[in-house]
Amino acid sequence: MTRIQALLDVMERLRDPQTGCPWDIKQSFETIAPYTIEEAYEVADAIERGDNAALCDELGDLLLQVVFHAQIGRDLGLFDFDDVAAAITEKMVRRHPHVFGDTVFNNEQEQKAHWESLKASERAATADSNEVSALDGVAVALPALVRAEKIQKRAARVGFDWPDASAVSAKLTEELNEFIDAVTTGDSRACEDELGDLLFTVTNMARHMKIDPEQALKKSTAKFERRFKRVESSLKSSGQTLESQSAESLDRHWHNAKLSD
Repeated sequence: MTRIQALLDVMERLRDPQTGCPWDIKQSFETIAPYTIEEAYEVADAIERGDNAALCDELGDLLLQVVFHAQIGRDLGLFDFDDVAAAITEKMVRRHPHVFGDTVFNNEQEQKAHWESLKASERAATADSNEVSALDGVAVALPALVRAEKIQKRAARVGFDWPDASAVSAKLTEELNEFIDAVTTGDSRACEDELGDLLFTVTNMARHMKIDPEQALKKSTAKFERRFKRVESSLKSSGQTLESQSAESLDRHWHNAKLSD
C-alpha cells in the first residue's frame, strides 16, 4: 500500500458514518475551508523561517486538507481524490506543451504569454455566461492586498494601467488628500471608502515598483513588533509599565528602540 493510499484510508475511516470521528463526520467544504487556508499560511511560514523539518510537517497538514476535501466530495458523490489528481495532472500537461509536446518558446515572455492565454481560455470555457471578463477567476477569499494586486495585474495585461510609477505617485497624493478630507468630516463611511482607495493605490504603486505589498506589510509589522517588545522590555527592566508612560516618554522609548535596528 502506498503512503497516499494509507492516508486516504485513514480519512475514509474518520468520515465513516457509523464508526468514524463525530467531528470529522459533521464537517463540510465550508467548515474545513478556514483550516485549509490556515495550513497554507503555516507552510509559507515554515519556508520563510527556513525550518525544513517544520515544512515537511506542515506540507503533511496541507495534504490532509486536500484529502479531507476529496473525501467530502466522494461522500457527496461529486468527485474523489483520483478525480482531483487526474484534473491537475491533465492541466499541467496542457499548460506545458514545450515539455510534453513539440511547442517551442523563444523566451520566457513567450512562455508566460502562452500560459496566460491558456488560463484565459480555461476561464472562458467554465464561465456561467457569455460575458467573460479579464478579471474573472481571482478568488474573493484571497487576502485583500494579494487580491488587489492580482486584479490590477489582470487589468494591466489588457492595457488598463498607469503608464509609470510617477503617474501612480500623483494618484497616491490625490487619494491621501481625499482621505484626509474625509477624516476632517468625521464621516466614518466616507473614511472607509477613501481609505480603501488609498490602500488600492498604494498596492498599485508597489506593483509598479515591483514590490510585493503583502511581504512589505509583513516586514513592517514584524519591525513594529520587534521595536514594541524592546520598549516593553526596557520599561519592565526599570519596574515601569507602558500604561504609566506619557506620550512624550513613549516617543522617547520608541526612538531608542529604533536605534537598535
